[in-house]
Amino acid sequence: MTRRENYLSLVRRQGYERIPYSFSMCPSLSARYNEYCARTGFKAEFCETYIPAIAPRRVEHERYKQYYAGINFKPGTVIDDTGVAHEPGSEAAFHMTRMYHPMENFDSVDQVLDYPFLEYAGADETPLREAVAAAREADLIAVGSMQCTIWETAWYLRSMESLMMDMLSDERMAAAVLDKVTQTAVLRACAYARAGVDVLFLGDDIGMQRSVMMSENMYCEWLKPRLKAVIAAAKAIKPDLIVFYHSCGYVLPFIGHLIDAGVDVLNPVQPECMDFAEVHARYGDRLSFHGTIGTQTTMPFGTPDEVRRVVFTNLDIAGAKGGLLPAPTHLLEPEVPVENVIAYIKACEDYAH
Repeated sequence: MTRRENYLSLVRRQGYERIPYSFSMCPSLSARYNEYCARTGFKAEFCETYIPAIAPRRVEHERYKQYYAGINFKPGTVIDDTGVAHEPGSEAAFHMTRMYHPMENFDSVDQVLDYPFLEYAGADETPLREAVAAAREADLIAVGSMQCTIWETAWYLRSMESLMMDMLSDERMAAAVLDKVTQTAVLRACAYARAGVDVLFLGDDIGMQRSVMMSENMYCEWLKPRLKAVIAAAKAIKPDLIVFYHSCGYVLPFIGHLIDAGVDVLNPVQPECMDFAEVHARYGDRLSFHGTIGTQTTMPFGTPDEVRRVVFTNLDIAGAKGGLLPAPTHLLEPEVPVENVIAYIKACEDYAH
């Protein structure tokens, strides 16, 4: 099988010849990893490539400034394309920032409707199509990334506290924010589908370390129908589209709802929060998985042998049909030894042999 054929067969639980690997690193670890590769000649061969996001027709940074009147930001603060401000912390915070929410003090639906949301209708999709064609030519999986699909984008704008209060006591305000975000997500997802991506990577953190972030009823009322609408719109254009969904934390009560919404692959199945063997036993006939290698435990604090053992154990659970892309469950942070990154890659390479 080619790299693409192998990847697609594995995530569809139709068998595999090789185990693909994927991971992301913070800047300081990336520098150490690159130094290691330059010194040793080590080279990893990835099978995924991320397609550039569709560019909105316009971004109104000047209009966003009105929502932060009176706030004296630290030097280096950035207002992103959605209007959310990110203020740097101390040197010890590395790449972490403090977030400021432009809609936090809104008290009317009209203010939400007047907000300068990004406009994607009529945006140029040519760069997406060209990037997908290049991925196919290179035998790579084309991935369209839309994490922070609905819930996270909405609370980044409104603040989590305000949005949750809206969901409990001001349904018109909650619906206004979530509907506008969903409309934008549908447009972006459809653009990726028209471009022909293999994978659409969605996600919103709806779990915490030991519990879900909201009740099952609240999730089904506010978030599930909107996620389902995004996926349905994209799959109406490209029925064989594979939808990944990311949520950190404990999400066991939501997994059945995610499957019903159209999710094909769950990421990251955080082992500090859920047992992969249990999750696979309950849902492995209907769902594939991406992740399962702990970034709170194994990757930063385990030995290379322990990393290898976890990769092999989880692949054994998934079985010969596949259905698991083993990967670190989140961004690899500064405390992760480069040796553990190399051990993870080599474990994936060695398992099928």
